[in-house]
Amino acid sequence: MTKEKALLVFISFTQRIKSIPSSSGYSLTIDENIEELTNLTVSAGAEVLQVLSYRQTKPNPKYFISTGRLEIIKNIISENDIDLIIFDDEITPTQQRNLQRKLDIGVVDRTALILDIFAQRARSREGKLQVELAQLNYLLPRLIGKGIELSRLGGGIGTRGPGETQLEVDRRKIRNKISVLEKKIKQISTQRDTQRKSRNDNIFQVALVGYTNSGKSTLLNSLTKSDVEAKNMLFSTLDSTTRKLNLDVKPDVLLTDTVGFIEKLPHQLIAAFKSTLEEVKISDLLLLIADISNTGFESNILSVKKVLKDIEVWGKPFIMVFNKIDKVEKILLESMRLKYRDCIFISALKCTGLEGLRESIKINIEKHNLAIKVKIPYSDQKIISFIYQKCKVLKREDKKSSIIFDLNIEPKYSDILKVYFMDCKK
Repeated sequence: MTKEKALLVFISFTQRIKSIPSSSGYSLTIDENIEELTNLTVSAGAEVLQVLSYRQTKPNPKYFISTGRLEIIKNIISENDIDLIIFDDEITPTQQRNLQRKLDIGVVDRTALILDIFAQRARSREGKLQVELAQLNYLLPRLIGKGIELSRLGGGIGTRGPGETQLEVDRRKIRNKISVLEKKIKQISTQRDTQRKSRNDNIFQVALVGYTNSGKSTLLNSLTKSDVEAKNMLFSTLDSTTRKLNLDVKPDVLLTDTVGFIEKLPHQLIAAFKSTLEEVKISDLLLLIADISNTGFESNILSVKKVLKDIEVWGKPFIMVFNKIDKVEKILLESMRLKYRDCIFISALKCTGLEGLRESIKINIEKHNLAIKVKIPYSDQKIISFIYQKCKVLKREDKKSSIIFDLNIEPKYSDILKVYFMDCKK
């Protein structure tokens, strides 16, 4: 299959676009923006033929770009084999239609590009439903007067998924389809909630969160000896994956890999993927993973925190984990260790620093538990069995008619054991 050839357009506005703020409050540099959009374009299956970057006072209401730059782009198109123009910012439906009519070529924005990648990568039934919902919400305001242009495009970035099949339907039918999808996703979410309730009393849940391509899936594999697909590309993993993490601690620990976040994450995706992000909401501990080899890692961290605030989970206990230390110069790494003293530094790929991470997870679990001493008669075998199943035994001392245990227990078990307490401290 021939790859689409794309022209990428970056505009730095001297008057900030109020409707499209940086999700982190800390903007990436032009070079970092170009690298990220280039990687997104490649992830979508297209080839970046040329990049156009310039400054502009404010967006042109009709074309988003200035009329002078519009002529420059027309000349670039006529002189090169370009199939598609991709804008780094979100453009309005009217601006998109005007540009396509003026340039006679496909025009998409960052949001459409990310939605396209999600459409290609979704594997689970829920993931596919969520992507379709997000695409329809994006498509709905773009229906008027757009049918001819999209019919002419006939495929490619910005038209995959429900786009091609929904071009001939009216707004009412699309709204009905959106309603059906929302009900199906809610049903799946309800089923998952039922499954969670059956396991929540017996496990401690840890969620991997971070910028896309920060190495979360590789870390999941390294910690749990799994074989989840992990690729060096943006959004290689969409559907959440949960595996048991074996630690010498009670309760049992489940580790969940979640979809990666990104700067200016389309609001349609945040809304559509709320049920998937429930795995983050119900977690007991977050591992915030950052790619320290990425020069924009601090901005990436702020972007992740912004999304976590949007879904109302920021404030949970978390461990800051800097990944890919094998790709960083030793001098720079040492300075980072001094700057971020309370953080964990690892290479998930090389399995470096994982024991320190495991220990940090254990400490976070145990510090919320109770340290107690109990005296259990030998005759009370049910309680002794319960202790070995549900508690962490720190020390055992056998007496004539009883056993003295030093334990680390979850607070919820204190009522069961309180009649045996010899000492208790938090």
